[in-house]
This record gives sequence, C-alpha cells and structure tokens, in this order.
Amino acid sequence: MRTLLIAGILSISTSLSAQEAPRLDEVILVDLSHTYDQTTLFWPTSPIAFEHNKLAYGPSGNGYFYSAYTFATPEHGGTHLDSPIHFSEGAKTVEQLPIGDLYAPLVILDVTPQAAANRDYRLAPSDVEAYEAVHGPIKPGTAVLVRTGWSQHWPNAKAYLGDDTKGDASNLSFPGFGAAAAKMLVDRKAAMIGIDTASIDFGKSKDFAVHVVIAGANIPALENLTNLDNLPVSGAYILAAPMKIGGGSGAPARVIAFVQKPN
Repeated sequence: MRTLLIAGILSISTSLSAQEAPRLDEVILVDLSHTYDQTTLFWPTSPIAFEHNKLAYGPSGNGYFYSAYTFATPEHGGTHLDSPIHFSEGAKTVEQLPIGDLYAPLVILDVTPQAAANRDYRLAPSDVEAYEAVHGPIKPGTAVLVRTGWSQHWPNAKAYLGDDTKGDASNLSFPGFGAAAAKMLVDRKAAMIGIDTASIDFGKSKDFAVHVVIAGANIPALENLTNLDNLPVSGAYILAAPMKIGGGSGAPARVIAFVQKPN
C-alpha cells in the first residue's frame, strides 16, 4: 500500500498508486456541493429542514468581534453521503467508512440528453456499456457519478423533485440509477456512486432497489451533487468528506473533484 497526500491528509489505499494520484499543484479543485442554508432541499417527509440559529453576533465586550451559531439538519438532505447502513442492517455507519475509501478516481456517466427527454430516466446497463466501449472498463475502486443536468433546478423544489407537497413523497419525479446498472457497478467493485438528483433511486421508486443493492455491497452513495458539468468523463479524482457522525446512516458532505490542469 502507498501513502497518498491529499489536502494534508494521509490516507492509505490499496487500489491506487502514488503515480496515478494527482498532485494538488497540478489540479483544479471543483466543489460538487450545494451550500446548506434556508433554501436547502430535503425529502418531502423530513420532519425538519436546515436550521441555523444565532447565539452571538457582535462586539464581545472584551475588545473583539464574536459570532457563534447552532445548527440542526437531517442526515439526508442537501449534498450528502448515504452510508451503507441506510439500507442494509449491520452495514457500515458513517464513522466506520475509512477516509481512504472516499478518495477515488472518478468516472462520469452522462445521461443529460436522456434525462431531458424523460425526467424519470434510469441509468441502464447500456449506458455503462456505452461508456466502456469508448473509455475502457470501469476499474475496481472507481467512483461512478451520473450526470443528469438536474442540479440546474436547485433549489426549486417543484422543478427538482417533481412535486413540492410537504409531507408527501408519492408524486416525486426525477432521474436516477436503474437497479440493473447498479448491480453492474457492484460487480465492477465501484468505490462509491453518486448523482446530481435527490436520490440514487429515481423519483417514482417505491422499493428503493438501487439503495438496497448498493448498501448491501457496503458501498456509500452521494446525492444532490452539483457542478458535474465542470468535470471530464474520466481522469479526475474525487474526495467525499462527510461529517463524521457516530452511528450515522448518512451525513452532510463537502465533495471535491480534482481535475488535471491542461498542459
């Protein structure tokens, strides 16, 4: 195993070599995360949204300015990571995910045209095969993200989710992975998967088959990503840094892509 230096963090990876990993002075950093604030979108049945309350703001009385806040948020909302235990009993919780497993080479499967024609589109095995026909097999340890173009609708709940009725998730409509394609990515030993919509399962899903398939293989997932249109379909790296919630089924995440600078 080789030690990789990424943003000052030493992590261990068995699937990557130091020669393959980019140096920070050779890359452009792309933020794949939405900001958490009062506009952040959550699943319609979530009992709360993002809360940010002021404790102090202004002169301290001791010669300096001081501000402090409290915040509260569901685990699953905004740009976040789903830990495998979210849909698989006994699987890994957030703090059990090694940080080295959340840094990986990146593949983008672009289904923007399909999603524009059908807002309920699901990634199909043919989409995976089409990518591999051009770029070669998806290697073990790769993070696979689906680009649908859906982040253009953020934070318009009706456009993004298909329905903005509070407390009712029965009429949602947005693209996602298909279960058969998810199984292919499990077979290819993907490190994690992600998408620029509210769920790796498409909006009309009732059985959340993709969550079940991925979680059952102890693979984490990223949801509500953005800026995927700023990434090449191959050659970049990703670091997903979720809040380290003990026992968490998920957590808000800052997700960063490392894109090689042009020569």
